[in-house]
Formats: sequence, structure tokens, C-alpha cells
Amino acid sequence: MAPPLLLLQDVSLTLGATPLLHSAELSVAPGERLCLVGRNGSGKSTLLRIAAGQQPLDSGTRFLQPGTTVRYLPQEPDLSGFASTEAYVAAGLGPGDDHYRARALLEALGLTGQEEPARLSGGEARRAALARVLAPAPDILLLDEPTNHLDLPAIAWLEAELASLRAALVVISHDRRLLERLGRAVVWLDRGATRRMERGFAEFEAWRDEVLEQEERDHHKLARKIAAEEHWLRYGVTARRKRNVRRLGNLHALRAQHRAAQGPLGTAKLEAADGEISGRIVIEATDLAKSFGERTIVRGLTTKILRGDRVALIGPNGAGKTTLLNLLTGRLAPDAGTVKLGSALQMMTLDQRRESLDPAATLADTLTGGHGETVVVNGQARHVMGYMKDFLFSPAQARTPVGTLSGGERGRLALAVALARPSNLLVLDEPTNDLDLETLDLLQELLTDYPGTVLLVSHDRDFLDRVASSVVNAEGDGRWVDYAGGFSDMLAQGGRIMGAPTPAPVPPREKPAAAKETTAAPPRKLTFKDKHALAALPGRIEALQDDMTKLQAVLADPDLYARDAAGFARTTAQLEKAAAELAVAEERWLELELLREEVEGR
Repeated sequence: MAPPLLLLQDVSLTLGATPLLHSAELSVAPGERLCLVGRNGSGKSTLLRIAAGQQPLDSGTRFLQPGTTVRYLPQEPDLSGFASTEAYVAAGLGPGDDHYRARALLEALGLTGQEEPARLSGGEARRAALARVLAPAPDILLLDEPTNHLDLPAIAWLEAELASLRAALVVISHDRRLLERLGRAVVWLDRGATRRMERGFAEFEAWRDEVLEQEERDHHKLARKIAAEEHWLRYGVTARRKRNVRRLGNLHALRAQHRAAQGPLGTAKLEAADGEISGRIVIEATDLAKSFGERTIVRGLTTKILRGDRVALIGPNGAGKTTLLNLLTGRLAPDAGTVKLGSALQMMTLDQRRESLDPAATLADTLTGGHGETVVVNGQARHVMGYMKDFLFSPAQARTPVGTLSGGERGRLALAVALARPSNLLVLDEPTNDLDLETLDLLQELLTDYPGTVLLVSHDRDFLDRVASSVVNAEGDGRWVDYAGGFSDMLAQGGRIMGAPTPAPVPPREKPAAAKETTAAPPRKLTFKDKHALAALPGRIEALQDDMTKLQAVLADPDLYARDAAGFARTTAQLEKAAAELAVAEERWLELELLREEVEGR
């Protein structure tokens, strides 16, 4: 194995009074593809800054092979002090770097190079920052949330561009699809320490669950008391993933209902059955049209959004997703056509930029409005500590100022504030930005359980597949087409993404060492054994759940241990075995069910 280009050993760092990292390690060999994952606030961005040489250490070592070039993309790139985007990108070039590649990258990313940095949108600033780190063709690329603020065409372009490079990659991202396609190994930062898995990201969550479950068993064996809140925060992720297996069935039913109601595939019209109860239709748009000058945003859109739908609006930046969102919710008048809103609507819009959050207020005061210790959710008063736990905050964070929270934690808090207010129509514009994988799972769960209707704008393909019952895709010239299902379902039905950037030319030393790395795998098929397992597993899962219910009822007897210690131990062992078998069965069923959808969609 080649010696590492970059090596961090025994890294420790305390920020303020809080220990953030202890004995953390990171090794990057030539050409490696590493995913750096961990919860919001765990120190991922800090570790990446240390790797880039931009953050001093309390202790430990950082070693970089002489002559190795490193480029670092921060979450919030700073373009101040530069007259244009071209000047900003050129400042990142070293002696001998190709200025033509810098210009070509800017063009491929939809920039002219003459844009003024102060006038850039978040997406344009991200594209300029990507051009700056890619242009020098470095030996190591350190990327912190590279897909934030990017649209679907730009994300697809970035995937292809990164896959074509020979540079080593270390990527922090909430985009599961990007991590699955690029990652070859995973570094998990958890409670200040790092663990490494020498497999692709697709296997990370199952591996993480195994590690946490083994850790939990070890704690029990050593008779250590685990604090209830910490136990839930750490080990609740495995339970959520298993509940989401069952939720997948509900989403399938919702998509089937939407597909049956919409009529022929590819039309922009949704039909609801006659005779539904009052309030069933949430939004009804007829022949909707909107233009700004000579630019047509929406043309002839007719659609119905029904109570309980989860509708995602997708398309490239500038296609008019936010405009369409405002038209559908009545905040913007159309040039032609009509929009009728259903009765008794209570709309709640998520503040994408978190500007409504007071940085000086504490977390608890933000949730309660500074009055008392309760939060009213769905008409029921809940203690603020319990509500915080639902959003992965510990009680110790109750008096933490909002301004000290990480970007992902602020996003989580904004969700908590929005969902605490009475609503039956939730409007979310890019809710996944800055969120970690656990919080994305939580958001998926919350949206699945939300009793109202959801309008969603997102570029996270995996999240769209997990949440959306239908997508409305911008297909050019003001034409919007509705498809049943998520992002992958849309592609299977012939939908297309407009405005994909063209690849930039790659210097000879950056061409892939082997075409094999990017060659598409042959399509998978359901074997006879798979079909048999798919039919048998639901019965097996139900039987295991029944067994666990019976065993839990036995263990609920408070006198069992004193009366029959051996029986208590035997029943506990049986329960653990049944739980393990249930987890395996549910994971296998989910894998086969997704494969079945993939096969039938081709």
C-alpha cells in the first residue's frame, strides 16, 4: 500500500471549554476516496480544516508529504476582496497551473468570470469556489458540503468531474447519492474519536448500527449505567432506520394513489376522485401562467394537490421553483389562470436561511418564545426538554445560545420551531442544507408522520426518493410536468433534468487511471431465491414481532428477576436474539423491495 500523502495522528482540540476532538486520526493515500461523516457539531468541518492546515491543534501531529498540493473547499467560501469570479479562481492557481482550465471550469459551471462576488447568490458563490479548488488539479481535495446550494444538473456534473480525477478526495456531504457513488472508504467521527471502514458508503449505516449495538451490549455486560438521554441520542438512530422500513410501505401506497389519480404519465394535471370530504383539495391550479419580461416561468399548468400529498418541485437554479411555490401558495398573483386554496389552511414556511432565529437567545427560549418551559405541539403542551430530544438536542444544550450552534444544529432548530406551530400545509425550501445523516433520517420520519400536506423544494435526490409522493419537474420553456413517485421514479418515467453543465477539459495528469472505476455496473435482477424471500419475509417479520411482544410482556413482570433469575436471563437472551433476527429480516426485505422497484422501473 502506498504511503499516505496526508496523515493526522492523535489529534486533540478543545474549543472554549468544550473538548471537540481527542485522539482523532485521518490518513489519505494517493487516489483515495474518503467520506467523512458524523453528527452535526461533532467536529467534521474542524477536522477538515486541520487537514487543510488552517486550524491549529492542541496536541497531535499533521504530516504532509513534501510537494503534495492540497485544496480545501469550506462550507462558506469567502470571495470578499476580489473584483470578479475569475480573479477569485485565478488566485487559487499555483506556478505552472493551467489558466485555461480555470476559465473552462467557470464556463462549465455557468459563470462568465466577470461576476462581482458581492452580487453572487449562494449557488453562484459555491460554483466559483468549486472552480477555484478544481482548477489547480491538486493531489488532495478536501470538500466540505460541496453540493450545498447547487441544483440537480450541477450536482450531476460535479459527480462526473470528481469521478474523473486522480486526486485523493475527502468529502463531507449530506448527499447520500454523492457519497455512495464516490466513496470507497468511510471515516466516522463520533464523540471526538474516529473510526474507519474500508468499504463504500452504501454499507456505512449498517456498519454503524452494528458498532453501536455492540457498544451497547458491551455497556450492559460491564454493568455501566448509560444516561437515558445519551442512550436515545446515540442508539435511537438504529430504531429510526427500522421504523422507516415500515414507513416505506406507506409511501408506496401514497405514490400508487397519486399515480392512479393523475391520469396519463407525463401530464401536468392531477385528478381527485369525486365525493371526497370538504378540505380534501388543498390547492387547485388551472391554466397557470407567469412571465417576467420575455422569460416564461410557468405556462399552462393545471394541477390539484390533495390533503396528505408530499409534492416536490425540482429543476435547475433559475427555473422558477420558488416562483411556482409562491404562485401555488397564493403569495404571488399569476399573469393568467387561477389558484384556489382549500378551506381552513394553516401554512407554515421553513425559514431556509434561519434568519428568524435570534443568535443571542437560548435554544429553550427560542422554542418556548421565552415563556415558561412548555411547547404546544398539535394542541398538546410538552416540556421543552422532551421536545428538544425529538430533534436530537440533549438537555445540556437547553441554555446554549443559538449563535454557537453549528449550521446543521440551527437547521434542526428551525425545523423544531416550524413544526411546533399549528399548520396543515408545510412549505419547505431546501430543508436539507447543512443537515447530517441522522437529522435527515429524522426529517424523513417527521415528514412521513406529518398529518398535513407538504410542498418541498430540494436537490437532494436520495431525500426526494425517500419522501416525495410526486415530483413536479421543470422541463423548459415554462413547462412543468408532474410524475408520481420520487426522483428516480421520474427518471424511470422519462423525465429529464434541464440545463446540465458540460464537462470541463481535464489536464492529462488528471485523467482516470482506469476506465473501470467509472464503468456502470450491469443491471441487477431478482433471482428465484430473491422472489421467494420477498414473499416470505413479511410473514417472518410479523412472527418475530409477535415473539418480541410476548417476551417483552414476560419481562414486564417486576418480580421476575427475584423469583426466577435464570428465567429472566433466558428470556432476555431470547428477546435479544429475536431483535437481531428481526433487524436482519427487515434490512433484507428493504433491500429486495428496492431492487424489485428498480427492476420493474427499467
